[in-house]
Amino acid sequence: MYKNNRIVCIIPARGGSKGVLRKNIKILGGKPLIAYTIEQALQSQYIDRTIVSTDDKEIVDVSQRYGAEVPFIRPDDLGGDHVATIDVLLHAIFWLEEHEKYDFDILVLLHATTPLRSITDIDACIEILIETKADNVFSVTEAHRNPYFNMVEIGDDGIVTLVKKGDYATRQSAPKVYDMNASIYVWWKNVLKNERTIFLKKSHIYVMPKERSVDIDDDLDFRIAEFLWMNRQGGA
Repeated sequence: MYKNNRIVCIIPARGGSKGVLRKNIKILGGKPLIAYTIEQALQSQYIDRTIVSTDDKEIVDVSQRYGAEVPFIRPDDLGGDHVATIDVLLHAIFWLEEHEKYDFDILVLLHATTPLRSITDIDACIEILIETKADNVFSVTEAHRNPYFNMVEIGDDGIVTLVKKGDYATRQSAPKVYDMNASIYVWWKNVLKNERTIFLKKSHIYVMPKERSVDIDDDLDFRIAEFLWMNRQGGA
């Protein structure tokens, strides 16, 4: 809880994964991948409940072993490749409200595929939401490419142009842009229920360094995360 606001964390983790087989419970540094995100949520000074939304029995067992709640099994129609994460979150909200009569104020989404975030990152996003009176907050990292300088697109006429118009001699002189790093999202629960989107009138960002922003989508990403995790442990 933070400033009398009750906070629930949802960690989506379906069983199917095409980029990395059984990705959410693949072993990283001696633990299942999802364990890192569960432990971070549990160690947050503000999060009241840590809930995993999954359709997979093995993920249920692993999640509970590391301390997360799994009060429901995600229905089959929310387990496919093309299911929107927001639909998964809304299912969790409505389940808690209908089955437990549980009311809360803030929802935190943490993806299991970004294990290198810090607990401070999570708590800072919650603080920003409340202190700035934002609609929502999500984490980003500084983009390697810039649409004003070195990102191009091909038009219907075959002509190549910059993605964004601008006359900038260097990347440093172009407006700063960010990559969404798929790590932390925080909404007021009722805002999410009503708006059902990430991009809102008063969306704020929280900037994370690249070394904490790896999002594991394929085997190369997994190896990068392993390297950074081992380097972090060696420097501890």
